[in-house]
Amino acid sequence: MASKQSTRVRRAVQRYAAGREELRAVTDAYVALVTQLLDDAGINYLAVTGRTKSVESFASKAARRLPGGRLAHPKPLTDITDQIGVRVVTYVLSDVAAVAQLLTAQLEVREDRDMGQETADAGRFGYSSRHLLVALDEEREEPGIPTGTLASVQIRTVLQHAWAEFEHDVRYKGSVSAEHGPDFDRRFTLAAGLLELADQQFTAIRDRHREELTSPAEGADDDPRISPTDLAAFLAGQFTDAGWSRTDHYAWISSLLLELGITSLSELREVLRDVDVEAIESRMGYRYPPGAVRRLDDALLSVYGQRYVELHGNAHRVRLLAARLDKFTD
Repeated sequence: MASKQSTRVRRAVQRYAAGREELRAVTDAYVALVTQLLDDAGINYLAVTGRTKSVESFASKAARRLPGGRLAHPKPLTDITDQIGVRVVTYVLSDVAAVAQLLTAQLEVREDRDMGQETADAGRFGYSSRHLLVALDEEREEPGIPTGTLASVQIRTVLQHAWAEFEHDVRYKGSVSAEHGPDFDRRFTLAAGLLELADQQFTAIRDRHREELTSPAEGADDDPRISPTDLAAFLAGQFTDAGWSRTDHYAWISSLLLELGITSLSELREVLRDVDVEAIESRMGYRYPPGAVRRLDDALLSVYGQRYVELHGNAHRVRLLAARLDKFTD
């Protein structure tokens, strides 16, 4: 039996090695898809990265055995579900939840584990990350991603990411003696508790900052665009329930406003005066908390229609905007 299992593992590793380059291309496509979904939703994030499991890591996992000698993954090519990995790093905890909601709304989620909550439920401090196992549903087609191909998506804050990366580096790439093991455990636990407090403070800081934001006075500037900072302040008051968006997204949509001839907050305020926010929400049917830039994006689309779709700055997403515009005319 052991000989047959070893042969099965060896063949699976050989097949994985032979197809790994194709998996790398699918990994890149998944990273591009997740990035596009986040950008379209206007959700704030720090980074989206991907990795294809190495042959060595796949072989180690495929050979893993349970007590009693049975293989932990009898069919390694299908049982090992983290061959494609995507990681989303956010700034605050609320954005972790927003990203998870977005992916649940847009993709087929096969598994959803909140590792931080599981750690807390066990009465401990330690590893925290949201793990989703996703695939495309039958109705969605994406270039480079075969239907049913799984990707493991980790979503964590930048502080959670720092802890996990350092802990992994020390424990798995370093050498911790049995004598010093308990001391390392204690220190990592203490660090995890402190970082959880820091995450809570980051959230409190951002929430307080949003409450205090007001539209600043407009002044002379060589750049005819509304500044990203001013626009962020304005949108915080315009869409009070919207999440924060990435800094570069405020700059990007400010360029779209310039194409429309809108160069001041007073002009933008006039454009949005008669926008029916509730009607837009009903038409869009958001199943995730859209960011402030996405809310403005949809408002401008409702006002300008096809003209907005055809702006130069929207050339890369004409099909996406056209599909959204259809929701206003149904």
